[in-house]
Amino acid sequence: MRINLQNLVSTGLLLIAVPCFGTTRPRHNSTTHATLRNARYSHNTRSVRHESAPGMAPERATEIQSALIKSGYMSGEPTGSWDSQSVAAMQKLQGDNGWQTKITPDSRALIKLGLGPQQPN
Repeated sequence: MRINLQNLVSTGLLLIAVPCFGTTRPRHNSTTHATLRNARYSHNTRSVRHESAPGMAPERATEIQSALIKSGYMSGEPTGSWDSQSVAAMQKLQGDNGWQTKITPDSRALIKLGLGPQQPN
């Protein structure tokens, strides 16, 4: 059996090309991405403490609590700490108005309480 150069080159190219066709990529379906995204989201929401909302100064918490007390959604004195009572009062206000209740405080609720952005006169 005689091996010529053309057969040798063809066989070599074939051996090189086969692994390229045999490689696979991991498949990611939309469910996998959604699950990972939701896991990340749920992890972040679990780590949020209601004692002090992210970036909320105690002065702002006091201001919102005072407005909730004035509107009848909270009782007692403002504490300046965004606690579970504050969250529940804000969720009640938002729910009574047909707004979402998962993120508190909602911008529409703040506006309703008179605490929204101030317009220059």
